[in-house]
Amino acid sequence: MPTHRKLTASSPWIEVTTTKADWQAADPQLLRSMFAQTLLIRTFEERVLELAGQGLIHGPAHSSIGQEGGAVGSILPLTSQDFVNGSHRGHHQFLAKALGHVAPDGIDPQRPVAPAVREVLSRSLAEICGLSRGFCRGRGGSMHLQWKEAGAMGTNAIVGGGVPQAAGFAWSAKQAGTDAVSVTYFGDGAVNIGSVLETLNLAAAWRLPVCFFIENNRYAVSTHVDEVTAEPRLSARGLGFNVPSWRVDGMDPLAVHLAMTEAVAHMRAGAGPTIVEAEVYRYFHQNGPFPGSAFGYRSKAEEQEWRERDPLARLAEQLVARRILSSQDVEACTERAKRLMADIGDEILESDPDGKPGQRRIKPEEWPDPAFRDVGVRGDLGEFTGARTADRDTFTGATAQRKFIDVVAEVMRRRMDADPSVVVLGEDVHRLKGGTNGATRGLAEAHPDRVLGTPISENAFTGLAGGIALDGRYVPVVELMYADFMWVAADQIFNQIGKARHMFGGDSDVPLVLRSKVAMGTGYGSQHSMDPAGIFATAPGWRIVAPSTPFDYVGLMNSALRCKDPVVVIEHVDLYGTVGEAPVDDFDYCLPVGKAAVRRTGRDITVLSYLAMTGYALEAVEQLGEVDAEVIDLRWLDRASIDWDTIGASIRKTNNVLIAEQGPIGTSYGSWLADEIQRRFFDWLDQPVQRVTGAEASPSISKVLERAAIARTAEVVDGLQNATGR
Repeated sequence: MPTHRKLTASSPWIEVTTTKADWQAADPQLLRSMFAQTLLIRTFEERVLELAGQGLIHGPAHSSIGQEGGAVGSILPLTSQDFVNGSHRGHHQFLAKALGHVAPDGIDPQRPVAPAVREVLSRSLAEICGLSRGFCRGRGGSMHLQWKEAGAMGTNAIVGGGVPQAAGFAWSAKQAGTDAVSVTYFGDGAVNIGSVLETLNLAAAWRLPVCFFIENNRYAVSTHVDEVTAEPRLSARGLGFNVPSWRVDGMDPLAVHLAMTEAVAHMRAGAGPTIVEAEVYRYFHQNGPFPGSAFGYRSKAEEQEWRERDPLARLAEQLVARRILSSQDVEACTERAKRLMADIGDEILESDPDGKPGQRRIKPEEWPDPAFRDVGVRGDLGEFTGARTADRDTFTGATAQRKFIDVVAEVMRRRMDADPSVVVLGEDVHRLKGGTNGATRGLAEAHPDRVLGTPISENAFTGLAGGIALDGRYVPVVELMYADFMWVAADQIFNQIGKARHMFGGDSDVPLVLRSKVAMGTGYGSQHSMDPAGIFATAPGWRIVAPSTPFDYVGLMNSALRCKDPVVVIEHVDLYGTVGEAPVDDFDYCLPVGKAAVRRTGRDITVLSYLAMTGYALEAVEQLGEVDAEVIDLRWLDRASIDWDTIGASIRKTNNVLIAEQGPIGTSYGSWLADEIQRRFFDWLDQPVQRVTGAEASPSISKVLERAAIARTAEVVDGLQNATGR
């Protein structure tokens, strides 16, 4: 018979409850401030629901009423240097962090609020209403609240979407040598999200000072936590990742404060991440001013039971019991807070001249200017002022014939030597003498603290890099081994990193470089071969570069690293082993943003291409011999950076266009480019824009089928013949 030995977890799992003695021992100023914040947040949220009921909030109003104790209790132990982010239901956390920032010594509930406190409430309400005076200029609304100055790094509409970023804030704080911590708030629904679990593992492995604060309000919209997990004590997740975990009654603000104080001390001591699970209850439905019982998934008895444990009432009772405030004081404070929020509401409202008696509307002057619509999708490239730019015709340094992949590693070595803010992360980047292709050769040996080999968890480490970028002290370079893996991290790439600047008002720089390679022709099949350019071109916020020569790679990577926008650098395995002209020792120039390269001049047809396909296009022109084609290497592929001057000059000369790319027609980059060319240059075209692409299917493993699925020289030859009739 086998021997059985009971195993125990490596980390503690603790439940914290308060006693009467704890309340008696609590600092009166702490309790007064805790009451003041909870009261202000409760009154604020009641005002939000009132406006929502009047149809004055466009979009959702995810009320946090009932959950304020968890936010206030957990954020009071933090400082302005600490970070928080949260979920779609995050008004209370945002307000608690912002109020703590403007009133670090606490708020006296019996005194008129300070102007800075009033401004926080006013701008927060304006943001939720979508108005220009809001923290994100009206773009964030209820679900995307950010005030970086206060350490409130952004709430998030994607369930679990902000969790990886919080690990990035924590990494930056640790790398910078501070004792700042990061707290990420999410609910019971997010606990089962892959990116949350990936980030738990990554944070534990790297001992990052990040707290995973679980607001267990028992319902993900209408689905009860017991329905979706066999372990509804959600802090138990920490045991599997060796993360110390606390469980606490979130309706008891003091208990939350005590648990969080212990967790923060653990993190500030450099001991790694923590979990705090607070059992809370949202009094209203997922969205709007009605209780869950109105929708049939909760009983009125259950709701009443939780309301009897109300955190605001509990604080008031304890203040009265300890004679810190009287019952009359509590009533006066409550009335003062309601008047304050009524006055703040009056600032943005007026009588509706076209409405019923008593009906009000948002003052027209409070709305953002419609012309602000696209401002801040990307930055203005002001960071390139004074930058040294060069192209092949203006470069004065020594050059030699060099292998493409060697230059990839060398320019990164130069940047990391010169700029201590650059950090590289990805799978195997620190091993195998430079990763799977040699692109990071020598970097780990030179900078071991800034070359981070990650777990196989693309969503987590890409999102962590997004957090590093939003923090702003470091510039992350993320390597995704194959471009197909970008879809594993699609939430972080497209919903988070690409949208962050615009969504949070247009001023949040996101300096991040994402490297990956196209591996068509290598036999790696459908899930390791794609060209992502066509998808990225339709995603707002990203800049896209596609170098086809070693010289260009140096300048484009330097530009990508200088840029304050996220930049995807697409590489091609066909180019790694090629040899071309490259700098010998000058690796500090930038290629100008938005500048294409004419690789061959001609008068019969304009051929537009990028990456390895540029070389195949040049081969096709020479092979055909009878078509005088002008071949343009686009280099910059995103909508904002396309070189329309060079393209337009060529089209006006040739009156004929062929777009040549390798990948499948369905995700083709050339589809949107052809449409845009025909809109811009219709009068100069003798025929519709012609295209060369791969087939509909992704490349297969079979060598024969793979070749049939992609485009190379022969397909460009056919395209040239069809486009010119020769």
